[in-house]
Amino acid sequence: METLKKYALFVLAWVFVSTLAMTTNVRAEQASQMPPPPLKEYRIVRSISEEAQGCIACHAEQNRGIVADWASSRHAHANISCLDCHIAGPADPDISKEHLQYDKTPISVIVSPKDCSRCHPSEAAQYAKSKHANTLELIWKIDPWLNHGMNSDIERQTGCNHCHGSIVKVENGKFDSSTWPNVGVGRINPDGSKGSCSSCHTRHKFSLSEARKPEACGQCHLGPDHPQVEIFDESKHGAIYHAEGDNWNWNAAPGTWTPGVDYRTPTCSVCHMSAVNDVAATHDVTERLAWETQAPLTVRPSEFKPWPAQTDWRKERQKMEKVCLACHSQKWTKGHFTRFDAVVVNYNDNYFKPMKKLVDELYEKKLLDNSKNLDEKLEIDMYELWHHEGRRARFGAAMMAPDYAWWHGFYELKKKCMEIQEEVEKLIRAGKPATVFKVNGSGGDTTKPDFGK
Repeated sequence: METLKKYALFVLAWVFVSTLAMTTNVRAEQASQMPPPPLKEYRIVRSISEEAQGCIACHAEQNRGIVADWASSRHAHANISCLDCHIAGPADPDISKEHLQYDKTPISVIVSPKDCSRCHPSEAAQYAKSKHANTLELIWKIDPWLNHGMNSDIERQTGCNHCHGSIVKVENGKFDSSTWPNVGVGRINPDGSKGSCSSCHTRHKFSLSEARKPEACGQCHLGPDHPQVEIFDESKHGAIYHAEGDNWNWNAAPGTWTPGVDYRTPTCSVCHMSAVNDVAATHDVTERLAWETQAPLTVRPSEFKPWPAQTDWRKERQKMEKVCLACHSQKWTKGHFTRFDAVVVNYNDNYFKPMKKLVDELYEKKLLDNSKNLDEKLEIDMYELWHHEGRRARFGAAMMAPDYAWWHGFYELKKKCMEIQEEVEKLIRAGKPATVFKVNGSGGDTTKPDFGK
């Protein structure tokens, strides 16, 4: 009897386990037949058109360097093709007639800031009001080399206009070789826009990392009159950049490039353009300046008559201080700018103002001829006093390069002042006007462009 009970219990247990297993298998089979839960999917469906693929194929044979640059760019990764940037409207003045022989799609060789603004509206708007975009107009307002014809047209084309820009002219569908090629920051484009984005973001890679490095600015900001890149190289910032910069993260997205994380010390773009702390990024390099240090007499940017900035220097100084505070203490930062302000006063009061007073008195006494500038030695001396030595002293102090602040700056200013005073005394004693030179290579066109068009 006891054995029978044990057998019955065993049978019941076996039936329970079997039923459970069958149920589990059925549920598993049902589950395998059920559709998987939906997953969120983010896709941007955009392909390169057949027409654009034709551009790439042709230029890959004819201009493989251009296509190679484009292929490694962010534009290419986003499927932004040649046509997206170069396609022209029927009314565009710079449609390439030569290109129409190969393809009937109208294209413009020049990609202007107006074209770039279709995707980068904020950057284009900021750039348009900057000194960079308007620098060609600026030099025509103040520069004696242009206004008095003291250099030749070819000297301007290969020198001044290479950085400041040219007014690009198109005649019968072809570029005027005296105005093109040109990638100057203040170039006037056929569509009326000002500037060239490729001055800093060079074609056809348009690299963000390239524009962040000081070499991009050093293409134009170098030499005896504005040696900012040499000044940066001498500074502690420059020394650290050259020692460690190869290991920094230059490709961080705009607005995320962070001091102490992506880079250890600032470059030109960090101080003047990049987002740091709560200071917003900008393509207007006129911002963040408390002084106009490139002018003959140092003034506030809003007081610079040829191009008065629409800024409050106090607010801009605060922005620049916040940039410094990303790495430096409040005391250190305040001390630097207090010292720099004193340098400005020293230059204005001890060098520029007294020498200008002496030279102006010679004009009044007719011992200097003011019909043209830079055709008398004293005029050259006075020009170099502010345009060369004076700038180097101020820039060197601003960017913490002692050799430029002193040996290339104030030391040279002292010598220049001695030369000016000695020449002034000679002219007064002799009572005879200074020699007016026929300047070699002069004769450039003095017709001032109409920038109001």
